[in-house]
Amino acid sequence: MNKNGQALVEYVLIIALISVITVSVVSYFGGYLKDSMTKTSCSLVDQVYVEGEKPGEAVCMDKEEYEAMQKQQKGE
Repeated sequence: MNKNGQALVEYVLIIALISVITVSVVSYFGGYLKDSMTKTSCSLVDQVYVEGEKPGEAVCMDKEEYEAMQKQQKGE
């Protein structure tokens, strides 16, 4: 049997396994990764980071908009 072909198949299988693991990890932690990038971008543009109910739902708000939202929630 051709040993070069066997080595190529082994490399393809290793790459496929690494790809599946990478996609699984990103799918599982995707919301947390998105939140961390959102938090960083909020600090860069001088806005307030507001957590969402679920991972991946966080947003950036202007400080005035955030304070108005807080007052509205306290008034309810």
